[in-house]
Amino acid sequence: MKVSEMAESLLGSHIQRISNEISDLQKQGKKIYNFTVGDFDPKIFPIPELLKEKIIQCYRDDITNYPRINGTPELRESVSRFIKHREHLDYSPEDILIGCGARPIIYAIFQTVLNPGDKVILPVPSWNNNHYTHLARAGRIEVETLPEENFMLRIEQIEPFIKEASLLALCSPQNPTGTAFGEQDLIKIFTRIVEENKMRMNKGIKPLYVMYDQIYWMLSYGATTHFNPVTLIPEMRDYTIFVDGISKVLASTGIRVGWGFGPSGVIDKMKSFISHMGAFAPKAEQIAVAEYLNETNEVNKYIEWIKATINSKLLKIYNGITALKSKGYKVDSIAPQGAIYLTVQFDLHGFKTPSGKALNSTGDITTYLMNEAQLGLVPFYAFGSNQESTWYRLSVGTCRDDDIPVVMEKLEAALSKLS
Repeated sequence: MKVSEMAESLLGSHIQRISNEISDLQKQGKKIYNFTVGDFDPKIFPIPELLKEKIIQCYRDDITNYPRINGTPELRESVSRFIKHREHLDYSPEDILIGCGARPIIYAIFQTVLNPGDKVILPVPSWNNNHYTHLARAGRIEVETLPEENFMLRIEQIEPFIKEASLLALCSPQNPTGTAFGEQDLIKIFTRIVEENKMRMNKGIKPLYVMYDQIYWMLSYGATTHFNPVTLIPEMRDYTIFVDGISKVLASTGIRVGWGFGPSGVIDKMKSFISHMGAFAPKAEQIAVAEYLNETNEVNKYIEWIKATINSKLLKIYNGITALKSKGYKVDSIAPQGAIYLTVQFDLHGFKTPSGKALNSTGDITTYLMNEAQLGLVPFYAFGSNQESTWYRLSVGTCRDDDIPVVMEKLEAALSKLS
């Protein structure tokens, strides 16, 4: 059947494809340690108990009708206070847009600021920016980031493309890498964007906007500090659209409450996309989240717990990979800085399995790790990197502590069989 060119060329999710392979193996009775999904096992990471009680009470109170298009006043007011208290960002409730999670907010940003054929600067690897660019019928300027730079963009990499771009898509801490931007790197990027936009304003040209996805910002670990465009360079307020929500920091991916905030003129136009998609967060959840965010002590206690729990798992696996590297295995990892992800490397191209089969591709390596080490990971090519990249995303949202030593033992056994 004939469909639109956009739909015909829209790619499916590589992550989902790998998850389906794992599901098929699990149905056959095979044990797989599934570290592929950027989600949480609610038995390991339950949502805050108080938030759960408030959601249930809202349904008991029959709060089941449509919310306002841009979100309930209660939640927008609560988010306004929340970001002012935690990030010292002063945005009024009218500059805040509530969506059914962060994805509709991201979709609305792309649709609002881009014309067909406009260009988007996006780092690779990065989560789904290539697909949102495609949906907007825009052009991609993909910039390959480097492991020695923690897979984060630098001004030198994007400078050649700034004049032709309409949107710069950034995320920190980043999915899939679990790494974050440093202060000086961001200052250089945003200083250049302000300079570019002053020139565009004088010529009456649409500015270069920045989508700043900070859905993981409260999950920053150790010495890592989260920085945002507007605090670093106040002039960026006119060009920055933030993406945020409760999905990650409250382990509430299925609750579907996200928000965006930024220039009032852009946010006002984004409301129309949310309304036509019907991508509202459920009203009961909005009211409950508004009430919960006002409970500062409860919020702080939960965030402290989830940060400590996630970071502990990430560090245990990172130390395990580092120990394997010290034994001479062709593996590597980057110390975790944020989010629920660890960047790991399996540089195994050309090795042979016990059966004599050569690992000639990243796909071969992924399959070998799944079958022999019982370990499910997502290769960076699922996030736009080169097909033969040897780097992977490991997610700990479904990881039990007692699984980690077992996984490390099985992984070493699998690696030791290669020749």
